[in-house]
Amino acid sequence: MTMHVGVDVGGTFTDAVAIIDGTTVRGKALSTQDITSGILDALAALRRELALDEQQFLPGIERFVLGNTIVTNAVDELRFAKVGLITTAGFKDTLRISRSARGESRDPHDHRPHPSLLDRRHIVEARERVDSRGRVVVPLDPDAVRATLRRLVEEDDVEAIAVCLLWSFRNPDHERLIRDLIASTYPRLRFTLSSDVAPVYREYERTVTTVLDAAVKPLVLDHFAKLEERLAAAGLRVRPQIMQVHGGFLSVEDTLKAPINMFNSGPVGGVAGARLLGESISRSRVLTADMGGTSLDAAAIVDGKLRTVTRAQIAQFPTSLTAVDIETIGAGGGSLGWVDERGMLRVGPHSAGSRPGPVCYGLGGTQPTITDATLVMGLINPDYYLGGGLKLDVDGARSAMTERLGRRLDMAPETVANGMYRLTVQQMANAVRKITINRGYDPREFTMMNFGGAMGLFAAAVASEVGISEILVPANAAVFSAWGLMHADAVYTQVRTSPWDFDSPAADLEDTFVELEAGATSWFERESIPARDRQLVREADMKFVGQIFEVTTTLPQGPIGEPAKRQIRERFIRDYEAEFGAGTAWSESPIALINARVRAVGRSEALPRVAGSRDGGVTSSESYQRRIVDPATGRHRVVDVHRGITPGQPVSGPCLLEEPDTTVYLPAGAEAELSHTGDLLIALDHAAAR
Repeated sequence: MTMHVGVDVGGTFTDAVAIIDGTTVRGKALSTQDITSGILDALAALRRELALDEQQFLPGIERFVLGNTIVTNAVDELRFAKVGLITTAGFKDTLRISRSARGESRDPHDHRPHPSLLDRRHIVEARERVDSRGRVVVPLDPDAVRATLRRLVEEDDVEAIAVCLLWSFRNPDHERLIRDLIASTYPRLRFTLSSDVAPVYREYERTVTTVLDAAVKPLVLDHFAKLEERLAAAGLRVRPQIMQVHGGFLSVEDTLKAPINMFNSGPVGGVAGARLLGESISRSRVLTADMGGTSLDAAAIVDGKLRTVTRAQIAQFPTSLTAVDIETIGAGGGSLGWVDERGMLRVGPHSAGSRPGPVCYGLGGTQPTITDATLVMGLINPDYYLGGGLKLDVDGARSAMTERLGRRLDMAPETVANGMYRLTVQQMANAVRKITINRGYDPREFTMMNFGGAMGLFAAAVASEVGISEILVPANAAVFSAWGLMHADAVYTQVRTSPWDFDSPAADLEDTFVELEAGATSWFERESIPARDRQLVREADMKFVGQIFEVTTTLPQGPIGEPAKRQIRERFIRDYEAEFGAGTAWSESPIALINARVRAVGRSEALPRVAGSRDGGVTSSESYQRRIVDPATGRHRVVDVHRGITPGQPVSGPCLLEEPDTTVYLPAGAEAELSHTGDLLIALDHAAAR
């Protein structure tokens, strides 16, 4: 028996998936505040599903991949360790000046600075200076640094140090000297150097990235120490692999060097799984919609590739990270309904989480959530939630809908619930538009792949709003992100700001990439990745001279010589116009290469799937009828509810498809058919739905 396990920690549920010789088995548990307990609870649920005893389960796992929310939660909630920042004299207020933080509307009257990452009195200036070519202009004074550290640690009680000096990505010697002083003076003190975590230009984004990494490092180190200790004590023999923000996983050891890269690691696992599944059914353009308990995460897979962005936005903060382009909004099953000061119904972004959770869970929640709304509408079977593992309180949900919202709005609870549903659909549709239309893509050219336990009730309505005609519901939709974690590649990135233009010798650029590849090759060796599974990808962030921001271009394989310059230029212009539209390139303008990047990819073997069944779902077909509030019309109607459908026998809407941990709503005109792989393909007729 070969067993691989993936665990995705969500805001409400923690999902665990085991793949054993092609068969998928899943377990769910409520997430916990300390995260570790929720992971162990989900693993225990998985063990029970497998009917294995403790001596067989964890010791039998050959690969363990984890998508963790500890960093995401810390950044979203601004819950950090106390950080001290050492920066170059004259740059103390870099974080406060920022980028004149305004919203997307660029309204000059709506000027809101980013939240403070640390107390200004914990920012200290070091008298040192390196110029833009890496030459030391003012040497660093070690005694002054020691005094600075003494004040930060012994007087201000900081728990971590961020070090971000000007031009350190050109010459990191001063940052490394501070590193050595920290290690010799306070060996247990956590720290982050910008030259390690973000060796690229733009001091504001680099400073944000460095401070965020230092701020979460004590939390992450403490968490993983406890998690690994408890897993090892229970018998796990392999070290966990951790999903990263860029779409690949790393070992725990490499993750702890820059834990900020764990942001959004769970949702990234879902996108990685969607790419693989889309490829297996010849769908190269896929929109993912992952709705869990606290949020909706949407992403686009374009021509079979995960779309990534440089200078990624991490929650409210612009950073220097390269990340999978995921649009996250506060629209999950636990998102709260409320009435604003104008007397208007609103939904989210705040969530009830797993504790107390929706009112219908009976765990102390009092404010109606989206889950309560769908229950009141009759879309969820209260006796079959999580396969009957959690009985839902319909009367409690309806009463809360009336008391908290209905009386203020002078509406019946079913009307309020339908209003919450429709608001949620509009918010989700806007998220889909942001990752398609706002990026230059036509959503009608995509297949929507929906997963997460809650998304099945909303997918058809969202697809109709943006013109998508095909929906794919994976066989293991409710735990798809955990499944996807096991199908991602190992990815290690080396990046450096290395200014170069096309008048410079090609050999200079080649030397930069050779040096970066040497570090990547060392990682291959350290991780014992076989030569057959290794891939080195060269990328460059480039722009037309005079522009502010860059576009990332993949460079040709092989050494860069003078003849390659033309090919690099043509590739950049192609990528630029793919991003901004045909004819937008400044074709006669000089081009500057700013950052050189090497991605080292250790390919993972795709695990087989047993065809013909909904993994973890019902094994036989049965139907009954239920009275619901039709989401499309807001009126009551009786619809068929199918619990399991037979391959080759399509069903038509309006109806509900009910499984233990997800329910799919089909509107009028929609037709669903089970594929030979057990995935559900839905074709929409938008005219009929209207």
